Amino acid sequence: MGTLLFCLSISSGVYAQTEKSSEEISERTSKSNRDQEAKAKEWVSELSLLDHESILAVEKVISTHLKTVRDWHNEHPYTMVPAGINPRTGESLSELDRRMIAHSAKPGSVHEDFMNGLRQHLNEEQVIHILDKYTVGKVDFTMKGYHAIVPDLTEEEAKHIRGLLEEARERAVDYKNMEEISAIFEIYKTKAENYLNSNGRSWRQLYKDYVNRDK
Repeated sequence: MGTLLFCLSISSGVYAQTEKSSEEISERTSKSNRDQEAKAKEWVSELSLLDHESILAVEKVISTHLKTVRDWHNEHPYTMVPAGINPRTGESLSELDRRMIAHSAKPGSVHEDFMNGLRQHLNEEQVIHILDKYTVGKVDFTMKGYHAIVPDLTEEEAKHIRGLLEEARERAVDYKNMEEISAIFEIYKTKAENYLNSNGRSWRQLYKDYVNRDK
C-alpha cells in the first residue's frame, strides 16, 4: 500500500510539473505573438495608410510572417544539421553555419506569401520601408560604408553593389535575429568585394587605406 501511494505521489508530481511547463510554454508563445503583432502595428503605422482594411491586412501579413519565421527557427535547432566541413573552405561548420543551413530550408512559400501579401496592398516604396524595418536599415548603412572605404566609387559600381545589398535585404527577412540577418548580408558583401576586385580594384588595399585614413 505504501509503495502504491508513493508511486501515485510521484505520478501526480510529474503531471503537475508537466502541466505547469505546458502553461509556461503557452504563456511565452502568447507573449511572443503579442510582441510580433505590436511590431507589425508599429511598422505599418509609419506608412500612413488611410484604408482601415488595408492596414489590418498588412499587419496580418507581417505578423504572420514574423511568427512563421520564429516558429521555424525554434523548431529547427542547429543540432538537426550534422557537424561537418564547409566544402568550400574545408573548415568545420560553426554553430551559426549549421543554424543557417537549418533555417534556410524553410519552404519557399513562406517568402512568397510574405512578399506577395505586402505587394497586394502596398506600393514598392512602402514594401521597401517594411523590408528596411525588418533589417534595421542595413542597406543604406552598408552603402555608406562602401562610399567611405572607396571614396571614388563610380555610379555604376555603386548601383551594382546596392543591387546586391537589396537582394540580401529581401533574403534576410526570412531569418529571426540580427546575427542571422547579418550573416546573409555578409554573403552579399563578399560578392560586392569580389566584384570590386574583378573591376580592377583591390579590396584589401582599399580597406587598408581606409583604416589608415581613419587612424
